[in-house]
Amino acid sequence: MEVPTPPAGTGGPADPAGATAPVLDPLAHVRSEADPATDVYLTGTVFLDIIFTGLDSAPVRGTESWARGMGSSPGGIANMATALARLGLRTSLAAAFGDDKYGEYCWEALEQGEGIDLTPSRVVPGWHSPVTVSMAYEGERTMVSHGHEAPPPEEPAPECPPPARACVALLEPGRPQEWIERAARRGSRVFADVGWDESGRWDPADLAVLERCEAFLPNAEEAMRYTRTDCPRAAARALADKVPLAVVTMGERGAYAVDGRTGETAEVPAITVEALDPTGAGDVFVAGFVTGALAGWPLADRLAFAGLTAALSVQEFGGSLSAPGWVEIAAWWQHVRSFDDQSPATLRRYAFLDGVLPAAARPWPLRRALPTLGFRRA
Repeated sequence: MEVPTPPAGTGGPADPAGATAPVLDPLAHVRSEADPATDVYLTGTVFLDIIFTGLDSAPVRGTESWARGMGSSPGGIANMATALARLGLRTSLAAAFGDDKYGEYCWEALEQGEGIDLTPSRVVPGWHSPVTVSMAYEGERTMVSHGHEAPPPEEPAPECPPPARACVALLEPGRPQEWIERAARRGSRVFADVGWDESGRWDPADLAVLERCEAFLPNAEEAMRYTRTDCPRAAARALADKVPLAVVTMGERGAYAVDGRTGETAEVPAITVEALDPTGAGDVFVAGFVTGALAGWPLADRLAFAGLTAALSVQEFGGSLSAPGWVEIAAWWQHVRSFDDQSPATLRRYAFLDGVLPAAARPWPLRRALPTLGFRRA
């Protein structure tokens, strides 16, 4: 069977470099010749994600469960990097890649498939790629991961972080990240996320670096544990004393934000969708919020857009390759306006999209997660 070849420059499997061209540049109105080449820099661990969906319940010990769906894609920090790139931001990623087939696939998918700058990244000989197996069921997921910390580089790394409009930092309890302070001193706007504290300490001292950040975007459980509160909104208000902008995601209840500089607050309800795989939805939310912030949108619009991108992502397999682009967002907006039973409040909330969305369609579809990798083409 022959694989159809798209016209040159239109993107797709036969032309991965062409697939990187964004349909819309959300920062076109604010760009100047003096701007850095990079819009967003981020660093972290890239995993090979294997996702099982269509499970009716959690696997039971001593039994075998069959999933109705399966997908493979780059994961970990690749989730956010891909989401940023698909929204038209010039994204630079510093990560270690194994020299195995998984690492080769992840590198190709990110660099050629998504147009992400991997100049700060490196391939580590003899180091195998970290792997996560994610099982989605009952609207949530359970993950099992394996990997080893990459050895330090043998040669000096390229300038890290490079000059960039913004950086996204994943805070790790007990692990200082000096690069965040360097980036902030250079003028980059730092947006911080945080992972689960496996130590159970949830020490507020681990958030000291927030004084160098512009925004902090934890989920409700993380925010409440760090602030010793029992309400996501109270947690956001407490965090706004540590960082200029606190954004707390609340799952099916939406998201709430407090601007500690102005006292402005915003709350946006979640969009109800049928979730196939929630892997990486939080990363896509952050990418959507960063896009709106760099474009200069009002706080409530940023929050709504972030929630929309996250909602669209859970309707596809995989954390990174489930991220929507502008064409998918435009298709959603056209769809919701075509039905009379849509909430007037929803239509008003997203009316700002009329002045943002592209008129052109993508000539070739986005890459999505496949059950396996390494298919040979005829």
